[in-house]
Amino acid sequence: MDPLGARSQFVDVQTLPTWERRLDPRGEEEQEEVEEEPARDGSQQAFPSPFPFRPDINRKIVLFTGDVALLNCTAVVNTSNESLNDKNPISESIHQLAGPELRDELLKLKGCRTGEAKMTKGFNLAARFIIHTVGPKYKAKYRTAAESSLYSCYRNIMQLAIEQSMVSVGLCVVSTTKRGYPLEDATHIAFRTVRRFLENYGNDIEAVVFAVSDTEEPVYRKLLPLYYPRSEQEERSSLPLIPADIGNSEGEPVVPERQIRITEKPGSLEDDSEEDSLESDLGQVGNHAFARMEGDVDKQRKLILQGQMSEAAMQKQHQRNYSRWLCRARAEDLSDIAALKALYQTGVDMCGRTVMVLVGRNIPVTLIDIEKALLYFIHVMDHITVKEYVMVYFHTLTGEHNHLDSDFLKNLYDIVDSKFKKNLRAFYFVHPTFRSKVSTWFFTTFSVSGMKDKVHYLDNLQQLFTCIKPEQIDIPPFVLEYDARVNGPYRPSQSSSL
Repeated sequence: MDPLGARSQFVDVQTLPTWERRLDPRGEEEQEEVEEEPARDGSQQAFPSPFPFRPDINRKIVLFTGDVALLNCTAVVNTSNESLNDKNPISESIHQLAGPELRDELLKLKGCRTGEAKMTKGFNLAARFIIHTVGPKYKAKYRTAAESSLYSCYRNIMQLAIEQSMVSVGLCVVSTTKRGYPLEDATHIAFRTVRRFLENYGNDIEAVVFAVSDTEEPVYRKLLPLYYPRSEQEERSSLPLIPADIGNSEGEPVVPERQIRITEKPGSLEDDSEEDSLESDLGQVGNHAFARMEGDVDKQRKLILQGQMSEAAMQKQHQRNYSRWLCRARAEDLSDIAALKALYQTGVDMCGRTVMVLVGRNIPVTLIDIEKALLYFIHVMDHITVKEYVMVYFHTLTGEHNHLDSDFLKNLYDIVDSKFKKNLRAFYFVHPTFRSKVSTWFFTTFSVSGMKDKVHYLDNLQQLFTCIKPEQIDIPPFVLEYDARVNGPYRPSQSSSL
C-alpha cells in the first residue's frame, strides 16, 4: 500500500468530542440519579457554586484517553525531571515520536526547575511545540509545598500558551507515578487551575485536552463535573462534592500562615491591597518577565535611603520580598540539600521550646548551590519560627570548606521574616574555636542587631545538657565521639544534679 495513503497515527483535536458534547446520553442518566438530592437539602441552593455552569468553557475542554504525543494541537506537554531526561511512559513516547533532535534541543535548556515550564519545537510530532514541566515529588509532610509546585506547573503551562498565542494545548498528567503524587489530589489542582485560567485569560485558547491513560480516565471523568458542570442541574448536584480548599481566584493553594502575616500589618494602606494581592499571586507563576511585575523598586529603595519611606512601608516591602523567597522555596526541589542532614528538627529544650540542629561539618560550602541552601533554610524554618525556638550549632570538626561566608549570613538575616529573629530565644554554639568566637563576635556586633545576647558558647555537651535533655536532641555520632575524646565520656547519672 502506498505510504502516502496510510492512515495517520496522529489524532486531530477537532475530531474529539468536547466535554459539553459528552453530556448526552450519559449526562442525563447521571442527573436522574441525583435529581432529588437538592430537594432533600434545599439549603444547598442558597450557596452559589464557585465553578458555575459555563458552556463557553466546556466547549474548550476535551477528555482524551490515549497518548498525549499523538495529539495534533499547537503544543503538547511533557512531564519530566529537573534534568529533562526522565524515563516515564509519557516522556519516552514524546521522545520516540519527536526524534533525536528533541534530545539535542533539551541540552540547550540546561534543565528545568520544579514548577517551571520550558518550550521546544515539536520536531516530528504533529504538535508544533512541546512544553516541558517538572512536577513535585510528593511527601505528606510537605504537602503544602507539593500543592504549590503542582499549581505552578499547570499555571506556567497555560501562561506559556497565552504568551506564544497557542490555540490548543494537550495536557498530560504532570504528576507521574514515579513522583508519588496521589492522582485524585493532583487532578483537583489541575482542573481548578486550568478552569480559573480560562476564566481570566483564556479567550484566545480554543481547546485544552486532558490526555489520560485507561487507569487515570475514571478519576478524571468523576471529577470533571465538579469544575466543569455541563448544566445547572449538574452544577447543583456537584456542589456538595467540591473540596473545601479550592485555592484563591487563580486556583493557587492558599497558605494560612501567609494570610496571617499580611493581615497583621495594621499600618498598611487599604488602597494598596489589590496591588499586593496581585504581586503575591504572580510570585507563584514563575521567573519570566511577566511573573516579576511589581512597583518601581528603584524608587522605593531611593526613598528608603533618603529616609522618606515610613517604617510600615519598609516592613511591607520586606514582607513582600520574604514572601517571594518563600514561594520559591516551596516550589524548588531541594532534596539534594535535605540529603546533607545539615539542618533538622529534634525535640524540645527545658522550657518546652522547639530545638533546631545545625551541623557545620555537613555543609560543603564549596560544593553546594548556596542559594538553594538559603531556600532550604527558609522552607524548613518558616513554620518552626511561628513560636519560640532555640538553635544548636555543632561547630565540631568543621574545616575551611564548611564555613559560611559572613556576606551570606548577613543576606540570610536580612531576608528572613521578623518572626525568625523575634522568636529565637537562644543560639547554642557547641565546640567553638577561638577564631569562630572572634568571627561571631564581630558579626553579631557590627553586622546584625539583637543577636549578640542570644549566642551562648558551650565547650562540651555536658553544658548543653543543662539546657536540653540528652533524650531531646539527636546528636551526630562524630560529635559524641569528639566530645568523649576531648572532654571525657558523658555520665547520665550526673545530669539529674544539673
